[in-house]
Amino acid sequence: MTKTLSRLNAPEHTCQRRSLGNLFDRATIERMTPHVDREVTRLLDTLAEQLRSGGADFAQTVSEQLPIGTIGSWLSLPSEDHPHLLEITHNQVYAQELLPTRSQLAVSAGATKQLRTYFTELIRQRRAAPGDDVLSGWIRTWDELEPDRYAADEALYRLTMFITIASLETTATLLSSAVWHLLDEPSRWTWLRENPEHVEAAIDEALRYDPPIHINTRVAAADTVLAGVPVAKDSMVHVMYGAANHDPRRNPDPHIFDLLRAGSHLSFGGGAHYCLGASLARLETRSMLTQLLSRFPTLRVVSPPVFASRMVFRRVTSLGVAI
Repeated sequence: MTKTLSRLNAPEHTCQRRSLGNLFDRATIERMTPHVDREVTRLLDTLAEQLRSGGADFAQTVSEQLPIGTIGSWLSLPSEDHPHLLEITHNQVYAQELLPTRSQLAVSAGATKQLRTYFTELIRQRRAAPGDDVLSGWIRTWDELEPDRYAADEALYRLTMFITIASLETTATLLSSAVWHLLDEPSRWTWLRENPEHVEAAIDEALRYDPPIHINTRVAAADTVLAGVPVAKDSMVHVMYGAANHDPRRNPDPHIFDLLRAGSHLSFGGGAHYCLGASLARLETRSMLTQLLSRFPTLRVVSPPVFASRMVFRRVTSLGVAI
């Protein structure tokens, strides 16, 4: 992952980011909204069927499926490949953990090879039969930027792979986390259903209170001083988003989940590395919450969320709900 967009600095980062344009600008989000709304409706129809039978796993039925359905459609990835992409994404992320075990690194290495195989073949196929899709556009852009075909394809591989896997677990965790914290106190669910204009505020509070990524790691490029602390060149610095979001100097009473807080958070990062998919994650969560609140006024949690055993990337593996 060291050569993917999130780990690069200028000038490489600048070149790759500019090649993508304004990835999820307002016009793009508006074009994607009808598809996301339809995908949410389809998934909630499945959820309704399961709830009529007694109960359902919200994380597996909705949260896991909406991000891959969204990004898969946007990149024109075959729907039959979605389960495979989810599996290898879950396996690859161990390499980005703070203290992975030897066996976890082995699993991640295998998943990385599968990602390489999948996206290399995807780019080859799209080159052979280009169209009006997003990836074909990137291919044309990089062929103009980089005369070396191998170098262009390497950049395309890293961009396409990174944007795909970065769109999955983080958004899925946000979806489950938002539902869990709203249902944890039933009055919140009722209030938000009566005041749907505050859905965006609920999304921001879910991001602040329980961010999908708790820790990010950087390496100092030069000797520097950070908040009065000397940091030597090549030292690792762990940015703790979860702790920052709960800093009482920024968010009073940070342990309280407050739908009207209007506070601040670092869950999408900041600066040049601000999350590329922030607008897309908000769109998916907004559509999901809006429809969920309308269709399931009596939704309740019957088994609390189960989290994967990780320190960096949170992942809700199950969340039992009923009506």
